[in-house]
Amino acid sequence: MQHDSARTMPVFVLCKGKPFLISAHHHDDEDDDDDDYDDEANPHNFAEALPEEMSVKIFGELDAESLCSASRTCKLWHDIIEESEQLWRSQCLLVRAVCQREVDRDRRDGLSWKVTLVRNYSRSCLKRDWLRGRYSHVSSAEELMGRKMVPLDAETWGEILQAELDR
Repeated sequence: MQHDSARTMPVFVLCKGKPFLISAHHHDDEDDDDDDYDDEANPHNFAEALPEEMSVKIFGELDAESLCSASRTCKLWHDIIEESEQLWRSQCLLVRAVCQREVDRDRRDGLSWKVTLVRNYSRSCLKRDWLRGRYSHVSSAEELMGRKMVPLDAETWGEILQAELDR
C-alpha cells in the first residue's frame, strides 16, 4: 500500500489541556501557536470531530453511571447520548439480565429504553446484591442505613427468599 501524500490525515493533539485536530501536513517549522487555529476548524473534543455513529460507539463502552455522567459534560455529548436508543438499549439489556420481568413489562407498556433503564437500574443493583447474598447476615435495619433501597415486588422477594434458602 502506497502512501498518498495528497491526502491529509487528521491528527489529535493536546495543547494547553485541550485536544484538537490538525492536519498531518502541519510541520514543526510552522508557527505552533494554537491560537491561530479557529475553534470551528479544530474541534475541542472527539464528538465534534467524529461522525455521530463513532461517538455512539465510544460512549457505548461506558457503563450506565458513566454514561449519565458523560451526558452532563457538554451539550453535544448530552444530545448524542440522549438521542441514542442504541446506547440506552444496550445498558437496559444488562439490567434485564437481573430484572427481566420488570424490563419486559416496561417495554410492553411502551416505555423507551432510557426510561426503562432509569426505572429499573437501582432495582437491578439491589436485587443482584440480595441474590448474591450481600445481605444474608443482616440482623437489623440499622445495618442497612446508608444503603440505597428501592421497593421490590412479591415475586422478587420470593426469588430472594429462594436464593437464601439455597445457600
